[in-house]
Amino acid sequence: MKQSRIVFPLRIASMLCLSVLISALAAAAVDRVVIADFSSGIGEMGAPAGWQVTEKSGKADYAIVQDGGEHALLLRSADTSFCIQKKVSVDVKQYPVLSWKWKVTKLPKGGDFRRSGTDDQAAQLFLAFTKTKAIVYIWDASAPQGLMESTSPVPFMTVKVVVVRSGPAELGKWVVETRNVYEDYKKLYGEEPPPVAGVRLQINSQHTRTSAESLFADVAFRKQ
Repeated sequence: MKQSRIVFPLRIASMLCLSVLISALAAAAVDRVVIADFSSGIGEMGAPAGWQVTEKSGKADYAIVQDGGEHALLLRSADTSFCIQKKVSVDVKQYPVLSWKWKVTKLPKGGDFRRSGTDDQAAQLFLAFTKTKAIVYIWDASAPQGLMESTSPVPFMTVKVVVVRSGPAELGKWVVETRNVYEDYKKLYGEEPPPVAGVRLQINSQHTRTSAESLFADVAFRKQ
């Protein structure tokens, strides 16, 4: 009888601990919308699971690698332009903060988004809100960090460019970024943002006819 009196409370305590752990994991899942962790590798369609590869100029060169403990998407461009993209539906009023990790190992020589003839970047994170409005966060070779400008890559579409990183100072290092997309959209467009409908990770160097290389990891939206 003495033994049962001891074991029973221990079982109750274990069940309570398990319940608390499950509740904590569920809360964490609700607080964070994972866009990409790349742990599942390349899917049957030849792209990271859930993503689609789009080639704009030349042949796409990409792989899933482990780098510094990160499951990462490696992008290489040699006078090419391509992206991987996926459809999403993220309410940035509920999940305003976008976080990601990236590492640039080679910048396109002379790249500068402010001129069409040099509009090349080693790393771009593109958010499509509607068919006519988007924000792209870039690591540019020349344009000053913090710069925000508009561009119109196609008729009837406006893309707001945010230079998050610039130049070679942090070349070869993993850098963690966080942006309040909700606030960025209101500042750039002067209105409440619709949900994010698509995410694109892109690299290009065809304008400068040079080469570039970058890695992306752990892309997610989270609550404030």
